[in-house]
Amino acid sequence: MTVQAWTFALVSLSFALYIGIAIWSRANSTSEFYVAGKGVHPVANGMATAADWMSAASFISMAGIISFLGYDGSVYLMGWTGGYVLLALLLAPYLRKFGAFTVPDFVGDRYYSQAARMVAVVCAIFVSFTYVAGQMRGVGIVFSRFLEIDITLGVIIGMGIVFFYAVLGGMKGITYTQVAQYCVLIFAYTVPAIFLSLLITGNPIPQFGFGGAEQETGTYLLDHLNRLHEELGFAAYTGGTKTTIDIFAITAALMVGTAGLPHVIIRFYTVPKVRDARISAGWALMFIAILYTVAPAVAVFARTNLLNTVVNEPYAEMPEWFTKWETTGLITFEDHNNDGLIQYVGPAATAASGEPLQNELTIDRDIMVLANPEIARLPNWVIALVAAGGLAAALSTAAGLLLVVSTAVSHDLLKRGLRPKITEKGELVAARISAAVAVIIAGYLGINPFAFVAEVVAFAFGLAAASFFPVIILGIFSKRLNREGAIAGMLVGITFTAAYIVYFKFVNPAANVADNWWFGISPEGIGTVGMALNFAVALVVSRFTAPPPEHVQSIVERIRVPRESGETHQTAEA
Repeated sequence: MTVQAWTFALVSLSFALYIGIAIWSRANSTSEFYVAGKGVHPVANGMATAADWMSAASFISMAGIISFLGYDGSVYLMGWTGGYVLLALLLAPYLRKFGAFTVPDFVGDRYYSQAARMVAVVCAIFVSFTYVAGQMRGVGIVFSRFLEIDITLGVIIGMGIVFFYAVLGGMKGITYTQVAQYCVLIFAYTVPAIFLSLLITGNPIPQFGFGGAEQETGTYLLDHLNRLHEELGFAAYTGGTKTTIDIFAITAALMVGTAGLPHVIIRFYTVPKVRDARISAGWALMFIAILYTVAPAVAVFARTNLLNTVVNEPYAEMPEWFTKWETTGLITFEDHNNDGLIQYVGPAATAASGEPLQNELTIDRDIMVLANPEIARLPNWVIALVAAGGLAAALSTAAGLLLVVSTAVSHDLLKRGLRPKITEKGELVAARISAAVAVIIAGYLGINPFAFVAEVVAFAFGLAAASFFPVIILGIFSKRLNREGAIAGMLVGITFTAAYIVYFKFVNPAANVADNWWFGISPEGIGTVGMALNFAVALVVSRFTAPPPEHVQSIVERIRVPRESGETHQTAEA
């Protein structure tokens, strides 16, 4: 069977599975739609959380960024992993004990304010749509290459699948669909990695092959890659070009952004007990670690295979995978010196005469994981499996994000704001309509992307860090923080962070160099500064305004008590 036939078969089977689960687990109440009836087992919730978190950025783009940036790309690995430790220790059990459905619900009740709730709703929608743009781009890339259809049509197909199981099943359907998607994506990620590790190093365990020696030369793989990079004018693969402060800022933004992402936090309301929230966070860490410890190995294998395949090779003799990716526009070749050879070089490359060499090959980072099995000439079914896994990763996170938008509109905006007397049936209808509208907007963002998948996701994490994390952490551990402080902090944090990103990425992209950044911090890491501003403004404003009411302070004390009683709270809204 051809790659396309295998892809059709595996993708169709996986989609049929997701749709079948959605029908089986159809939500019949708002509780099932929002939090799956709070009846999900911690292991299943951990697996669903892992799928929710390991988006297209983790599956498709993270190894791609590491393969191009080397050491500098490790900030994504450290930040996203460390964030989950933070989430498990400081947030998950307390938020679950508070008992609210959504993050805006928590903000509105903890800060006894409709205004705070509305600011949180806007932040949740803004962050979610920024994040979902990356997921739909991933869907378009996979469909465009492996099913050989237009990216627009590919995104529309993805929209239809997400619409079906997100709108029909709500959180209940999404949870069990994500369990299946985790199984698909982790199998699809690790099987090719095992093949590649065996081919290159002779070791079947990718994590060990990553640090091993090549079978053919006996040279350590990373030493060989460093040498190739330096010969071609790139920075040393295991070296780094980012400043220490930028590495710290990006890592911190990704860490606290993970802990502040609304689609991840809501998962800890779906388990029966408070302690189950912490247990499911532990299971999620284990499930996530399987992919995250393999990702650096996949990055190194991909980079090595690419350089050995294309550098100084005749363009006319490139294999089929190269021309297939060219048709998608994600690989481009311009023969500047008209010699017919592919000159793939870095900025420091020079000719024998000392003249700088011009790079002729442009490769989209997001294709590296997907193209890697093809470059290594792995079996067609393995190539197709990677495509199915990439779709599972993108669609699972997209569904979680769209549910956040849906619940923000139907529960927080309507039920707890504009129409408090709406019936449960009316609220469920509103949730499904808002999810449908969100799917359409997400599809548009996938068809008209504005950056690499991992870059878009990094921006979303920065926005979450600057808006949600301070008000959540202070809402749990500070009785003194009041509504005025929370509102001011969120507005300052997200406005500053969004403005910085928009200026350097869209308004004046030519200025997006280290010399022009504030304190040497890139747009990917500016969420850390936004978070610090949020903390500072929230605390200062709270000190100069009236303290929260006594009943709100008692809620803060109660959610920190380490016992199972008092899992829910009485609405603290004034």
